[in-house]
Amino acid sequence: MQLVIAEKPSVAQSIAAALGVKEKKDGYIEGGGYLISWCVGHLVQLAEAAAYGEQYRKWSYDSLPILPQNWQYTVAADKGKQFKILKELMHRADVSEVVNACDAGREGELIFRFVYEVAGCKKPMRRLWISSMEDAAIRSGFDNLKDGRDYDALFASALCRAKADWIIGINATRLFSCLYNRTLNVGRVQTPTLKMLADRDAAISTFKKEKYYHVRLTLSGTEAVSEKLSDAAAADELKAACETAQAECISVTREKKTVSPPKLFDLTSLQREANRIYGYTAKQTLDLAQALYEKRLLTYPRTDSAFLTDDMGGTATNIAALLCGKLPFMQDVSFTPDVSRTLDSKKVSDHHAIIPTLELAKTDLAALPESERNILTLAGARLLFAAAEPHSYEAVTAIFSCADNSFTAKGKSVLYAGWKDLERRYRLTLKGKPDTDDGDSDFVSDVPDFTEGQTFSSFSTKVTVHDTQPPKPHTEASLLSVMEHAGSEDTNADAERKGLGTPATRAAVIEKLVNSGFVERKGKQLFPTKNGINLVCVLPDSLTSPKLTAEWENTLTLIAKGNANPEDFMQGIEAMAQELVKAYPFLSEKDKELFKEEKPVIGKCPRCGSPVHESKKNYYCSDRDCTFTMWKNDRFFEERKTVFTPKIAAALLKSGKASVKGLYSPKTGKTYDGNVVLADTGGKYVNYRVELPKKK
Repeated sequence: MQLVIAEKPSVAQSIAAALGVKEKKDGYIEGGGYLISWCVGHLVQLAEAAAYGEQYRKWSYDSLPILPQNWQYTVAADKGKQFKILKELMHRADVSEVVNACDAGREGELIFRFVYEVAGCKKPMRRLWISSMEDAAIRSGFDNLKDGRDYDALFASALCRAKADWIIGINATRLFSCLYNRTLNVGRVQTPTLKMLADRDAAISTFKKEKYYHVRLTLSGTEAVSEKLSDAAAADELKAACETAQAECISVTREKKTVSPPKLFDLTSLQREANRIYGYTAKQTLDLAQALYEKRLLTYPRTDSAFLTDDMGGTATNIAALLCGKLPFMQDVSFTPDVSRTLDSKKVSDHHAIIPTLELAKTDLAALPESERNILTLAGARLLFAAAEPHSYEAVTAIFSCADNSFTAKGKSVLYAGWKDLERRYRLTLKGKPDTDDGDSDFVSDVPDFTEGQTFSSFSTKVTVHDTQPPKPHTEASLLSVMEHAGSEDTNADAERKGLGTPATRAAVIEKLVNSGFVERKGKQLFPTKNGINLVCVLPDSLTSPKLTAEWENTLTLIAKGNANPEDFMQGIEAMAQELVKAYPFLSEKDKELFKEEKPVIGKCPRCGSPVHESKKNYYCSDRDCTFTMWKNDRFFEERKTVFTPKIAAALLKSGKASVKGLYSPKTGKTYDGNVVLADTGGKYVNYRVELPKKK
């Protein structure tokens, strides 16, 4: 009997369906010599710090660094039942081997091995390694199961990643939280990511706008433009000189250019494009792609490869043909896909690029949720673009001399639309007008046939005024791109993985920064908050540098290949934690206040003039020596069935009275409108009275 353990129930059900296993039990499916069960995500995790001793239950500087020697594990509190089921299944006498069918990647390996080891299982391990949840792919995967021990190095890298995150995350978070008296989450990937957002924000806020000028000549209906001029008087002078001078064409260059079709999507490029076109966050795109994978409509999403393996040519051609009939923008298009450019086994790591599957043939696209349909269409469109002909055009540059200055006219004419015609058709089906990244703003659609030596004596001239532009705030699309390439200049050219994090973790990093209050979303854009900027300012370069974290990721990749020693890596991590604690023994009183929460000021205290703040129960003077307090549950307001709102409090502090509607009269049982007057006599309690508005 084989025990098959998937990562999620939905995946287990797909495997069961492909293998014809139908008998449902409590927490697993049985039949045909198989027991198919599942984890529920990270079923077993590294234990919290308190597991290593009572002294770690409270956060304190004196208990740092925390460096476990015998690592402890814990079963997630809400997942105990499923772990118990898996453990019992593993120890069943009729189970001869266990198949790891968790996601085929580093984290999937970790999820399975943690359960396998904590359950005390010693039975032989096999590994299912597939990139598609289609029935044929699953059956083929089971026909070619690998020895589980072949993935020991991958597990070692996953374990190092988990332990390194724990050591740096726990120690740095506790260290800086204790120093600043506020929870400050620090992580090996999220902190450098936050630094990139803070750097961009600083570049925007310190940017000084400067004016510049262009002189433009209209020659045969085409504008020839001068170089940038920083001085308005110089621009006007050049304009005046041109008005009395001849313009001569001194050179015309025509250059044929080719734009190759785009590569297929890896996860990061899919997330970038979905953010740019649909405004989806990186996490939303990953969740949608995962849902489509589990519906067997999309191949495995957590990939960093943009190519297919050499043996996938036939499959890719069939899928492309299927897409031509399924995608609305391909109607009436005569197109023969050539997938050869998308095939390169040498450039495929654990998983090939993301493409739709042949399951599409049985699927009604209109029946899918719109967001899933958008992602599936986007991945399908990218396969068609990649299988189309290159786009070619002729770029024309004409240079003119006038009044001893040069002027340039640029144009382009399309020779063959190629894949860009398919892209244009796809873009026409989109509801909004997403940002374009063509970079063709300098070109006009066409340039007349100018010839060298051609002169112009009558033409119009004008000066245009422009402002230098600050850098744009990061969107998730641009941030993902920066994360992907961070530290690349410091890594070897043949390193398999570069940048901050992995395609699978970048979305979660961005979400954690937002949820921790260090970053906020405004539409598609991401901005660091005040606390986010302060955090990167107080942390050392070792925690904010993408260079270091990129090196970590590369080392983990080497460990996964068996080319680096996990123990050496972990010793380096422990040394870093020790040095970090030594470097920050204390803070000045002023520095401790850096993350102190700023409470909104309601108004000025009528007794001493200090700011009045709001708390859950009252409005109080910020000067501790002053006793002025207005209680929200004051009997005056409760008797009149009126909520003592910040608006009323602000009015009372500003002018001594507040206009309030719907005051209840205990005597008559009716409501009326009146002015509540602050009648403060300087005693322990503040008094109020009602003043009826004067009749007109």
